[in-house]
Amino acid sequence: MAGLNKVSVDDISVKGKKVLVRCDFNVPLKDGVITNDNRITAALPTIKKLVSDGGKVVLCSHLGKPKNGPEDKFSLAPVAKRLQELMEGVKVSFAKDDSVVGENAKSCVAAMNEGDIVLLENTRFRGSEETKNGEEFSKELAALVDNQVFVMDAFGSAHRAHASTAGVTKFVKETAVGYLMQKEIKYLGNAVEDPVRPFVAILGGAKVADKLNVISNLLEKCDTLIIGGGMAYTFLKAKGYEIGTSLVDDEKLDYCREMLEKADKLGKKLLLPVDTTIVKDFPDPIDAEVETSVVDSDKIPADYMGLDIGTKTAALYAEEVKSAKTVVWNGPMGVFENPILAKGTLAVAKALAETDATTVIGGGDSAAAVINLGFADKMTHISTGGGASLEYLEGKVLPGIDVIADK
Repeated sequence: MAGLNKVSVDDISVKGKKVLVRCDFNVPLKDGVITNDNRITAALPTIKKLVSDGGKVVLCSHLGKPKNGPEDKFSLAPVAKRLQELMEGVKVSFAKDDSVVGENAKSCVAAMNEGDIVLLENTRFRGSEETKNGEEFSKELAALVDNQVFVMDAFGSAHRAHASTAGVTKFVKETAVGYLMQKEIKYLGNAVEDPVRPFVAILGGAKVADKLNVISNLLEKCDTLIIGGGMAYTFLKAKGYEIGTSLVDDEKLDYCREMLEKADKLGKKLLLPVDTTIVKDFPDPIDAEVETSVVDSDKIPADYMGLDIGTKTAALYAEEVKSAKTVVWNGPMGVFENPILAKGTLAVAKALAETDATTVIGGGDSAAAVINLGFADKMTHISTGGGASLEYLEGKVLPGIDVIADK
């Protein structure tokens, strides 16, 4: 897997140099107020390191999905304010500039002293950020820091070949990864490529289609693959079971059969739910009270749907985790947004919290579940990237990592 030996911020000298840092400040906002600043605090170690080394630190990030160029509700102004509070005693200037690298940004950067911080406006205010013709924007970003240093620390955007994640590297002298990226590469990369065994991978979530390559790749790497969540019902149907009105991807039945055969051939354990929590109708709203019962996986009534793993399955999966030395988990076991249907996800989270194994949570919904259920501090590593961590688990090369210099 690419990226296990990249130049990091510890390997470069930035004193007196301008450094462009791509962060992931894509924080949730409500009425202009940040509701969760985890992504900002996660970026602090890299920023503080560059500041203390005497760099002139220019930060950039996207926020949300502005459709028509600059939109006030997607401005990074609230991020600048929060960053100033967290960087006690270090000046943080916000370069409000609709073209991101216009006159205001240029004058802010020109006025910098060693150890100063400038935050640029949302990179997606420039439509070219995500398009094939983003080269002009890449050049402008590089020129802003005198084509000197680029540090990539936004793992959540590393799977996208955008101007501010990959394009800019063509025009700077030095590139490195920040501490956050280093941690992601170390835990996600090593967990899959060089795991301490037994290695158990747990995959949940709704759709088989989202995880096709992940299932196939992990089967080759792990000792046991545990399947839960909505995607389990396609596997159960592939085995010939009645799954009632449960979520199913009929186009992927053959694929599921292939994976069951592949596990067999490779001598790997592939565990499916032995029982399931069923309901008559999907809860509306999603967290509404709902009447449930638990039945064996081959006894789902035709007019019921499975929305969580059952109690026997939760115990079986927890038992499997106990003997593991490395566990990677991506995707919840059921509709975890509903407390009644979160029991399977809770059981798996609890099992991971109680094991001595290296536990890596692969971003997205499973990260949200672990955090919401209060187990975050018991995990070895919780990935900051949803789509990026999935692609990494697939064994894909991520452009935002690939472009950084190797040691």
